[in-house]
Amino acid sequence: MNKRHLLKTAAALTFAALAPLAATAQSSYPDRPIKLVVPFAPGGVTDTSGRLIAEQLAKRLGQQVVVENKAGASGNIGAQQVATAAPDGYTLVLAFDGTMVINPHVFQKVPFDTLKDFASVGKIGDATLIIVAHPSFPGKTLKEVIDLSKKDPKGLSYGTSGIGGTPHIAGELLNQRTGAKLVHVPYKGGGQAMADALGGNIPLVYTAVAGAITHLKAGKLNAIAVSSRTRSPSLPDTPTFNEAGVPDFESSSWVGILAPAKTPRPIIDRLNKELNAVLATPEVIERLAVLGIVPTPGTPEQFSEQMKSDLAKYGQVVKSAGIKAD
Repeated sequence: MNKRHLLKTAAALTFAALAPLAATAQSSYPDRPIKLVVPFAPGGVTDTSGRLIAEQLAKRLGQQVVVENKAGASGNIGAQQVATAAPDGYTLVLAFDGTMVINPHVFQKVPFDTLKDFASVGKIGDATLIIVAHPSFPGKTLKEVIDLSKKDPKGLSYGTSGIGGTPHIAGELLNQRTGAKLVHVPYKGGGQAMADALGGNIPLVYTAVAGAITHLKAGKLNAIAVSSRTRSPSLPDTPTFNEAGVPDFESSSWVGILAPAKTPRPIIDRLNKELNAVLATPEVIERLAVLGIVPTPGTPEQFSEQMKSDLAKYGQVVKSAGIKAD
């Protein structure tokens, strides 16, 4: 009993000695560069938004925020890297909805659990999605697009950046909600889909506003509707799906920041505070708008709740449509 008592006493003294050190480490955070893993190749909207936020966070945190592109498996490889990293606030991931809430349903195996392996830092914003058409296409409104798809025995083709992406899932959700017969045509990226739409080789493309706005303003494509809750600031004359006759339909592509699970709460709170401050600056609001992203500052809990809700919502769509990525 005496030996056991001595061991317990020693353990308690060790914990007491280490506790102030842990608290000091958290209070001095960050004292070295932070790595932000972007699970996609450089150059896309997601990567560009991540680099913008990293640049601005670095100014507020007083440390470099280094972007590391870790592409592969629709974002799964980069996300796994962060899921298994030390939970000390020095390795973060730029979280994209396609990776975090759609991949778990379309891939047979995903090397992480979205809700268990990550701690929410905060949401950056929503990228507005839009359906666009070649000017020669007879449908000019969402209702006309839906009606034309129902009348065509083969349905109506729409292109996206690939299988299992948010635009693909949103298109399937539109079918389920309205009885439309939109037929998905996956491309190896949004740029290829856009090129075929510009050439009149495919009637419709479901994409992010940022990828289409230049062509829309040049009159090379027609805007049908945006599937966000509100109209896009970049295209104020384009109606939402709700305004176009599909009530309570909302599907945007979001991006945010996650840390490994068990990251200390004081570190999460510091990162969330600085992220929200960054998102409130006019410069960042303007630069995100160019990318078609509307900033959505909020709490870690709000971001976690959205991920949980979207996992359930998209899971039902994927199952009903039988979508598989591998």
